[in-house]
Amino acid sequence: MSHAEETLRRTPLFDRHVETGARMVPFGGWEMPVQYEGILAEHHAVRNAVGLFDVSHMGRAEIRGAEALAFVNHITVNDATRLAPFESQYSAACDENGGIVDDLLVYRCPDRMLIVFNAGNRDKDMAWMCRHLSGFDAQITDVSDATALIALQGPRAEQTLDRIVDRSVALLGFQQFCEGKVAGIEARIFRTGYTGEDGFEIWYPADQARKVWDAVLTEGADLGIKPCGLGARDTLRLEAGLCLYGHEIDETTHPLEAGLGWITKLKKPDFIGKTALLRIKTERLRRRLVGFRMLERAIPRQGCPILVEGLPAGVCVSGTISPTLGYGIGTGFVPVQTALPGTRIDIDIRGKCAPAEVVKLPFYTEGSRR
Repeated sequence: MSHAEETLRRTPLFDRHVETGARMVPFGGWEMPVQYEGILAEHHAVRNAVGLFDVSHMGRAEIRGAEALAFVNHITVNDATRLAPFESQYSAACDENGGIVDDLLVYRCPDRMLIVFNAGNRDKDMAWMCRHLSGFDAQITDVSDATALIALQGPRAEQTLDRIVDRSVALLGFQQFCEGKVAGIEARIFRTGYTGEDGFEIWYPADQARKVWDAVLTEGADLGIKPCGLGARDTLRLEAGLCLYGHEIDETTHPLEAGLGWITKLKKPDFIGKTALLRIKTERLRRRLVGFRMLERAIPRQGCPILVEGLPAGVCVSGTISPTLGYGIGTGFVPVQTALPGTRIDIDIRGKCAPAEVVKLPFYTEGSRR
């Protein structure tokens, strides 16, 4: 085993993945399952029944103190003050130039704020938040290693969870959460997900990781549940038109061009990056993130050039064959004048131009998400 492999982090469910026969791969500094039975089978399980993901590699932080809410509102682009207790929102943190440090999920508890961020950005994000904490009566704690996080996704997710939770989750709306016991273990239960389907993310103590994971798989067996890896997670999120850090977004992109203007509240009080984003909006955008579908049998991949009338116009940042739709799909940045749905483009795939057209995101709109 190489030195690089020796330093990969492992989630509390690592042994379970190996025992189940998952194929493990490096991802964001972690050794994670890319697939179990296969990406297609796992993808279809989530679209048609229910799938279970280990997402414990994601970073998790608690912010406490009298100004915890004010601090979170200062470092994120969405308006956290709109959250009532037990509500969450999708957001992003930007640097002073408007570049995206990371995209985040923000949760408001009665006595603290919670933030979930990307696994590969964990150390960077924690250091960045701590640098901006000065002047706020708030304290940040990285609770990633002390907790497990799993995602139960699909049209039968609620039915599965109902069998092992001590309270009804039927009344939870999307991006609401509650506290209760799952398989007898104290947990936070979030109605959120990254697949375009209905589902839940369950946050609970790391030392109970196996007990809850096993209970969910056991109770969902007759409903068609499958453990799912990163491969299906990526095809599902792309069909749903959701951004992935390092692909659609990073510090060289800003929310307005990445289709995240809907979470960027430029009218709220000062936040990091606001001045730059206001200037960018005034000057007007030069490029936009778009979705495109292939018009012939072809598989677009990250890095493929995008051409308009034979001239370079952008680059593909995500691409695959959609397991649900049956044709190639992808995302990329193109000039604003090329961003209208229906615009014909070409994707350069290993030196061969394949025709495509710009389409409105998301690609898949029939999901069970409320």
